[in-house]
Amino acid sequence: MKVIVIPDVHLKPWTFSRASELMKETEADQAVCLMDIPDDWNQQLNIDLYIDTFDAAIAFARAFPDTLWCYGNHDICYMWDRRESGHSVFAQQTVCEKLRALLEALPDDSYIRYLHRIDDVLFSHGGLTDEFVQKYVRAELYGDACAVINTINGFGPDEMWQDLSPVWYRPRYHNAKMYMPEKLLQVTGHTPVDRIHRNGNLILCDVFSTYRDGSPVGTREFLLLDTVSWEYSGIK
Repeated sequence: MKVIVIPDVHLKPWTFSRASELMKETEADQAVCLMDIPDDWNQQLNIDLYIDTFDAAIAFARAFPDTLWCYGNHDICYMWDRRESGHSVFAQQTVCEKLRALLEALPDDSYIRYLHRIDDVLFSHGGLTDEFVQKYVRAELYGDACAVINTINGFGPDEMWQDLSPVWYRPRYHNAKMYMPEKLLQVTGHTPVDRIHRNGNLILCDVFSTYRDGSPVGTREFLLLDTVSWEYSGIK
């Protein structure tokens, strides 16, 4: 299967417009969004931008209903009323309402989770480490990736609101062993990078984030990935 990956959004509604074009222009079968839909530098009072971005996400979900969505830390901080860099207390109600609207636009709630698997590719916002699995999942489930994923997708803030969790982990800055590196390729966002690149069993693709002055960190390419062969490319 060929998948278009929409990395961290951070109040850029045009990412969904471009992703929609790519779904029609390429041979992509499905899309996966790594979310972090709200929040960006100095936009805490720009509620209209929050609304526009979520409305673009909801329109994309309706146009491409088989899209999978991976919660990011900037999404769940509103759901759980936790503070995060860039969090807007002024947008709290708006984000919660729009997240509910996004959920209602999906075929069912299984389409929005912390972790999704297509073939032997695991998608999450930050990445799933071996240490997290060994610490929070029953030992007898360790070798069953589907059982591990299902277990973690049922977790709440006690397990997920910490640096090691799949919504927070930053593999670029840490060197923890990833879960099942011999079997699973992982695709993550969360940590800004200047280009899409693969390191072992991990592809980092948060190339849409910006510096504080608004200039881009990365190439602003969408990842196009074959989930069987693991071949990939970046598309502007």
